Amino acid sequence: MTDLTSMRVSYTRAALRRTDLHPDPLEQFQAWFQEALAADVPEPYAMSVATASAQGRPSVRTVLLRGAADGALTFYTNFESHKGLDLSANPEAEVLFYWAELERQVRAYGPVTRVPDEEADHYFHVRPHDSQLAAHASDPQSAPIPSREALEEKFAALQAQYPRGAVVPRPAFWGGYRVTVQEWEFWQGRPNRMHDRFRYVPEGSGWRTERLMP
Repeated sequence: MTDLTSMRVSYTRAALRRTDLHPDPLEQFQAWFQEALAADVPEPYAMSVATASAQGRPSVRTVLLRGAADGALTFYTNFESHKGLDLSANPEAEVLFYWAELERQVRAYGPVTRVPDEEADHYFHVRPHDSQLAAHASDPQSAPIPSREALEEKFAALQAQYPRGAVVPRPAFWGGYRVTVQEWEFWQGRPNRMHDRFRYVPEGSGWRTERLMP
């Protein structure tokens, strides 16, 4: 394997000061998100979601953010997937956004609840037609399959059953999760690994910000 010990990048793009921060962390997140969009960061809405089983085994994967409002972050998945089973047993998660082009990352932690069925129905039906079919085809998500061909045959059968223009029902095993964030952290890379880090924690009816050691 290539020697990795000398491979590193010095972060020099920006700084983050307490005076730069919005009092509301969701507002701060949305401001940074808009800057990521403006900078053409690839898929800035992609976020890593970490969960843990009832026994404490951690698991992480990348999903797509599909809502950021009322202090919460929303994503959609199969309830019977690995993450869905984790969240049934241990309904807490931490998410991470990493925007390398801006030398920034955001962490957010909180309890997780399912979104209402009518909200999940609406989102499901604005997805591309074939993505709706894929939600059916990939069940049970995370389960072993005999071959790629078996998956493609299942998808082809669904295409025949629900041609374009047909209404595809949202499967009962598929829907949304909402992370109600109780702790945020904003990280800005700085030279010499002297990074800027600020954490928001609840205090009274608002939030307290703390600068953290890098």
